[in-house]
Amino acid sequence: MKIPGTIYEAIGGQENIDKLANNLYKYIAQEPKLVEIFPDDLAESARKQRLFLTQLFGGPKLYLEERGHPMLKRRHLEFEVTHERKDLWLKCMDKSLEETGIEEPYRTAIFQRLSMTAEHMVNNLD
Repeated sequence: MKIPGTIYEAIGGQENIDKLANNLYKYIAQEPKLVEIFPDDLAESARKQRLFLTQLFGGPKLYLEERGHPMLKRRHLEFEVTHERKDLWLKCMDKSLEETGIEEPYRTAIFQRLSMTAEHMVNNLD
């Protein structure tokens, strides 16, 4: 049995990263207070999310190759990211992890890492 070296490998690689991002944006589309800060067509946002998650969890550095350093806080400054929106985003991600079938201990590890990242994105304390 081969022991995976990265979360990316452990959860099934690009196929499951793609499912995770697609499921995430399906749920985001259902959250009026969250989707309002996204473009009407969520396809490009989902594509960028796939690039980011691939790199974050140890896959190919697709995000870096295409977009450069993530600079997440700076890239999100133009959007009003409140604690409420952060919580809604995390709720969507939790549903996506479940629907995608990400198993423990990876599900918790992914959610914890993304929770820290989401908290860092908050730029409006309302």
